[in-house]
Amino acid sequence: MSRLSDLYKAMETLRKEGLSLNEDLDRQVSELEENIIKKEILPVVTETIEPSLKQVQRDLVLVVDYHPGEPISVALSRKTNITALINAKRLEADPDAVHKEVGPNKVKRTNIAPRTGLCVTRKDGSILQEHDAASTFTTAIIEAGLQNVKALGLMFSHFNIVSTTDTPKNGRVPRKVAPGLYVHTHSSTMDKKKMLDRINKALNMGWTVEIVK
Repeated sequence: MSRLSDLYKAMETLRKEGLSLNEDLDRQVSELEENIIKKEILPVVTETIEPSLKQVQRDLVLVVDYHPGEPISVALSRKTNITALINAKRLEADPDAVHKEVGPNKVKRTNIAPRTGLCVTRKDGSILQEHDAASTFTTAIIEAGLQNVKALGLMFSHFNIVSTTDTPKNGRVPRKVAPGLYVHTHSSTMDKKKMLDRINKALNMGWTVEIVK
């Protein structure tokens, strides 16, 4: 957070001098704050509150009200669309970066199978479906409970799918989902479905997992 701290100091200096904040400085601070929330705070919040929230069987929205130096307060609403409540920006974990092959050797690929995704229907009828299979797979595992899934000992190519190691697999780095915990997503969509089916059965999640185009 050293760069963010430096930006905070610069903002405070401008205020003390009675000068207006530079728009670019304000933008940089906002981007760094959002990056910290997505990469460090969201995984911790998800892992901490998800097991307790499983007791609640109806949709709700929790809003955390944070002011530096003051106790955190939480507001609850039964509306399921947060943008209907406040002018809020939804923050989600970043998807894996797409790595492009570079170099003189270019191989023409043919007969590439169409890209597929995953759709998880929960027992209450609600849908879990992210923009790609790896993201749906990761979110479903978080929903089932990272420690619960890790305890099942389910393996992908000698790696527990919820692991304490960030060792790359076939050149792909696993997704960090909580401090010290990673989800290995480098597998086919069919293998991901089979793994979610096993998690569903073992933890009695009540899911129906389907492959979608």
